[in-house]
Amino acid sequence: MRRLIAAVAVTTLLIGTVAPAAHAGGPNDAARALASFAVFHQAMFSAFVAPLLFPPPVVVVRPEVVYRPVVVPPPAVVYAAPAPPAYPAVVPYPHGRYETRFRGHRYVRVWVPAVPPPPPPFAR
Repeated sequence: MRRLIAAVAVTTLLIGTVAPAAHAGGPNDAARALASFAVFHQAMFSAFVAPLLFPPPVVVVRPEVVYRPVVVPPPAVVYAAPAPPAYPAVVPYPHGRYETRFRGHRYVRVWVPAVPPPPPPFAR
């Protein structure tokens, strides 16, 4: 580690002594120096330092969800005759009967009275 620090220090001193001195003679020299420093700094920062400090963001691509209405055709209309009743159509009793009849759109129970017996004959 000491050798590395010594090598960096020697290299820095050699470059500093070999480089020519900057002469600030005109009014534009300072502006040129600042501009060149800014360009050099941006180039070095974006090339070497920025990728280490600010890694690129992780991009997650999710599948796109598309909502569409489902079109279902209407069911076919089927007309059928009404089903016959599950119970007997005529229920007899001694004094009459119930009959099942279809009226309109439904079945109806109708009471039909029995025919009364004929009157007794006249006694003479």
